Amino acid sequence: MRCFSCHRLSISVICQTCKERLFRPTIKKREIGLLEVYSFYPYSTIESLLLLKHKPQGHRVFTYLAQITFKPFIQAFMSQDPRDIAIIGIDEKVKKGYSHVACLSKEMQTPYSHPQHASLLSQNSIKYAGKSRKYRENNPRNFLYSGKENISAILIDDIITTGSTLSQAYKLLQKHNVDVDFALVLADVSE
Repeated sequence: MRCFSCHRLSISVICQTCKERLFRPTIKKREIGLLEVYSFYPYSTIESLLLLKHKPQGHRVFTYLAQITFKPFIQAFMSQDPRDIAIIGIDEKVKKGYSHVACLSKEMQTPYSHPQHASLLSQNSIKYAGKSRKYRENNPRNFLYSGKENISAILIDDIITTGSTLSQAYKLLQKHNVDVDFALVLADVSE
């Protein structure tokens, strides 16, 4: 196979050279209202990889990115805070044969952290890519939550742009007595 970044022959989705030079995660914190959002990369660093979510091979790329970011993060977090916590992915709808957000959520499973797959789904399928904050606010996602109530959770998404999607999800979860500790995303567009 070839590295999805430099296209050299590689055993892994991303070769060791690219992993060490280009894809070393750096955790950044951003606040959207009362919600803390942690990202691993500036969007521009992994844009070409994130765009693969629209292609079948995106499954392998998102799983790999989750293994080098989300998985070590949750293992370190759970070693400090070993209570039961739900992992809730935003809009884990299957597209192109898989859900890219579900790939991220799945890698966060530990004995104490449990993905709640497809429990937070939007009823609005309007595309937000390239749209303004005003457009996003005028066309809310209209999430439905079908998961457990009265739990602690970590919210998962792939990208944060304006924060409106995470904010909408957070507000709905609060109505269901879900205590969201924070959100994790792969990339932050504002970086």
